[in-house]
Amino acid sequence: MALSEFNLIERFFVRDNPQRKDVVLGIGDDCALLNVPEGQSLAVSMDTLVEGVHFLHETAAADVAAKAMAVNLSDLAAMGAEPAWITLSLSIPKIDLGWLQAFSDSLHELLVHYGLQVVGGDTTRGPLSITMQVHGFVPENVALRRSGAEAGDVVCVTGTLGDASLGLQVAEHQLAAHGEYRDSLLDKFYRPQAKVAAGIALRSRATAAIDISDGLVADLGHICKASQVGAVISAEKLPISEAAKKVTNPDRVLECALTGGEDYELCFTIKEDDVSKVRSALETVGVACYEIGRVTGKSDVRVFKDGEQITLTKSGFDHFAAA
Repeated sequence: MALSEFNLIERFFVRDNPQRKDVVLGIGDDCALLNVPEGQSLAVSMDTLVEGVHFLHETAAADVAAKAMAVNLSDLAAMGAEPAWITLSLSIPKIDLGWLQAFSDSLHELLVHYGLQVVGGDTTRGPLSITMQVHGFVPENVALRRSGAEAGDVVCVTGTLGDASLGLQVAEHQLAAHGEYRDSLLDKFYRPQAKVAAGIALRSRATAAIDISDGLVADLGHICKASQVGAVISAEKLPISEAAKKVTNPDRVLECALTGGEDYELCFTIKEDDVSKVRSALETVGVACYEIGRVTGKSDVRVFKDGEQITLTKSGFDHFAAA
């Protein structure tokens, strides 16, 4: 018997999901009924992943689910919010039971890990795409924002840069890699990790923050625009993985680190006097803190290598500029 839309939802997305106390009514009615705890602000973000644009056609269903979750949770992390609920809209060209099972198994594993509950969504027939809306809580007046950076602040990131971009090139056979280096880069592309605990640790410590989705230069540029400041980055201080160093030349690695995107590390600014305290706070949640530059009074993001400013041909990914 063919599955109806409602049979599909019940079979793959209702199952034994975590049941949160703040969910009065979840899947099964026209709307979800949800309670926001007193003293908390509700942080909401939504992203769409489209096959052939955000993930390759041959990407495993489990990896698609993991990436969709990471992309959305990374937005919560950038504001210091703790995940609570998600809604999911799934467009699929046909019912493929194996694909749906692998997708929902991966999704469920992440729901349990983050204490999330699916509270609604939709399924429809069409080109493969996943739209997820994620909701989280952050105490009032401590949410991280893009505005707030000031001249003299230190610019930091939470992890190595450029790996996801290089992983995409490996997946598309544009770059040769082997063994553990290949596995590492592909993992960074297919299964990025949202820095949720790091975002929470940065509450009331970072002066501004953003997640690195479109590229370091582009995303730091968003902080600069919102804060009405500029920034200087030192190429020598950028954290680069051993895998990145081994698979290609330094110029290519630098370009990917600056403009590649999809690393989903956090880029943030802090007061110079707070560097050691922030580093210690991040270490307690297993996350590194790399100083890569300074906030300046001059607008725009400038990158220096060996004391000379370098010229970038692009700042990061743009959907419509790339069309």
